[in-house]
Amino acid sequence: MPDRPVKLTKRTLDKDLDKLTYVEDAAHHVTKRLVAPGIGLIFLGLAMIFAGINVLNQPGATLAIAAVALAGYMAMNIGAKDVANNVGAAVGARAITMTQALVMAAIFEILGAMIAGGPVIKTISSHIIDTDRIITSGKLAWLMMAALLAAALWINFATWLKAPVSTTHAIVGAVVGAGAAAVGPEMVNWRVMAAISAGWVVTPFLGGTIAAGILFFIKTFIIYRDDKIAAAKYWIPILIGLMAGAFTAYLVLQLAPKDTVAGFSIIAIGIVVGLAIWFAARPLVAAQSVGCENKNSSLRKLFRLPLICSAALMSFAHGANDVANAIGPLAAIIRSVGQGSSLSVVGGAAGNTAPHWVVLIGGCGISVGVLLYGPRLIRLVGEQITKLNPMRAYCVALSAALTVIVASWFGLPVSSTHIAIGSVFGVGFFREWYTSHSKRRLAYMRMKAEASSIPWGEMEEADERNPDEIHRRRLVRRSHFMTIIAAWAITVPVSAMLAATVYWAMVALFI
Repeated sequence: MPDRPVKLTKRTLDKDLDKLTYVEDAAHHVTKRLVAPGIGLIFLGLAMIFAGINVLNQPGATLAIAAVALAGYMAMNIGAKDVANNVGAAVGARAITMTQALVMAAIFEILGAMIAGGPVIKTISSHIIDTDRIITSGKLAWLMMAALLAAALWINFATWLKAPVSTTHAIVGAVVGAGAAAVGPEMVNWRVMAAISAGWVVTPFLGGTIAAGILFFIKTFIIYRDDKIAAAKYWIPILIGLMAGAFTAYLVLQLAPKDTVAGFSIIAIGIVVGLAIWFAARPLVAAQSVGCENKNSSLRKLFRLPLICSAALMSFAHGANDVANAIGPLAAIIRSVGQGSSLSVVGGAAGNTAPHWVVLIGGCGISVGVLLYGPRLIRLVGEQITKLNPMRAYCVALSAALTVIVASWFGLPVSSTHIAIGSVFGVGFFREWYTSHSKRRLAYMRMKAEASSIPWGEMEEADERNPDEIHRRRLVRRSHFMTIIAAWAITVPVSAMLAATVYWAMVALFI
């Protein structure tokens, strides 16, 4: 009898402790969702402090610090939304882990912004609106603030609706709308807008064409060969060397002072680096090929290295082009309140007018968005348009990176989202055509059927009798095409009208 109360007490204590554990687990589950927004707010606070250090003793410091907060918020949106275009294919193809992909993307996003972000920043900050004619009116800072806020609101709303909108389209439309509301449509440089719009139409098709061309090369010279492994050992190092050489030449062109490096010297540097990387890649690919069977599954293993390289290149290109979506308006605001004239700027040959610290905030903001919200979006890549293996993912990443880099070189703010999607469509449509029309594939399949002692006619009839197989070969889900076109068409006018409304509200409240 004396022991019974003690046992009851222990049971009661155990139940109470279990309840506390359940409460802790529930609290942890609820607060887990608040970690990412909390870290985002910490980043914005640090960005504002960093901006205050640079502008606190200057006129218009309060407005500049507020603009930094908006630009940082916009940059995080860009990183969170577009990271899947950069490294999602590499993760989906299991060429790289999620953690490795996020770290790589964050580093190369910052490098792209700092090294090559100048031309596009200059276009958005000073070429869409004739800023030289309105900088003394005091309206430039407010219209750019309205553009930043309107673009961020529209991107958030569209993301909530799961609409595939472009951050580039949103900010360009917002600058046009706010500028027209502030100083009239005659101050909008419609010739520049026409060039930007033409780039939006052309670049997705260009990305798709390049991706299809690269896939055609891989199928012709590697996949449908009698000895796939030997062909891969020969061509993959060459592809890696070509990537490295072209990217090196681009970097030299961006970093070298204007008119100090001749075109022949740039080409020579690219060739030397490309040959060095080709020579270094040969033993790496050869080591990977040891024990590989003469199958496509073995090729997937050998294409991991070029896929990782192309994903890093895409992250760099994205940082170079899309950082302007956040930093372009901020650069104009900093210049309008007199902050940029006495500060060193990024650019070299690019001629950028944004201070180093401004571009750094944009690059870091994109990286923070990548790290906080990237995993959820990365898992979705390649599942809704066409199936991606390492070879096809490599084609998509490389073509998108090359297209974005060329556009950035010319200072055109293009949509990396739509270029990546265009590349995926290009791969998907090409696969459909190649499956039905390629004589090389037909001959290869006949040879394979003969080697397996299966009559070719029976194999063809089996395919025709299998509706699931026929349906599977319709690789590209065309319904997504109209959704993307609709999102492209609506984003610019909606963001323009929203920016104009925000500007008028700011004028009524603060001016």
